[in-house]
Amino acid sequence: METVNIFSAKNVEGRVDVGQAVGSTATLMFIYDLAPGQGSSPYHYECEEEWLLVVDGTIVLRAPDGAHTLERGDLVCFPPGQAGAHKLMNRSESPARTLMFSKRGPAIVVYPDSDTIGVFPSDEANQLVFKPHGGAVGGGRGGLGQGRLTRRVRHYRVVFIPDWL
Repeated sequence: METVNIFSAKNVEGRVDVGQAVGSTATLMFIYDLAPGQGSSPYHYECEEEWLLVVDGTIVLRAPDGAHTLERGDLVCFPPGQAGAHKLMNRSESPARTLMFSKRGPAIVVYPDSDTIGVFPSDEANQLVFKPHGGAVGGGRGGLGQGRLTRRVRHYRVVFIPDWL
């Protein structure tokens, strides 16, 4: 049996892939360390539920309903879709450590601040990031706006309709 200590695991590559280290085939789980003043990935939401555990320190969570201060031991579930949008920031003067986890598999991620959508299959070589033309991804109806791809990617048309639309 493989184990990872979430308090003492060394983070040398920007994140610790806990799921892979313990042999999970169903769950993605990563430790992220945020230095003072550092933020996580851009404000985004996904088509699958995602979870956050604050392992150490204090962070500020940007969510659709405003900013929330989270401390060691706080656990948050981000639902699929716009209601689960989030960004983490360390506004303290001490390092913070978080554990993010979700279902393993292809991910569709929407970045409303930059009108960008990412499609991240399990195979990293085939990841796609694109911007719709003619509408914002965080559009006024609570989902993806009207639009089309600004360029063809490998001659495939990318079409998806998340369950929450």
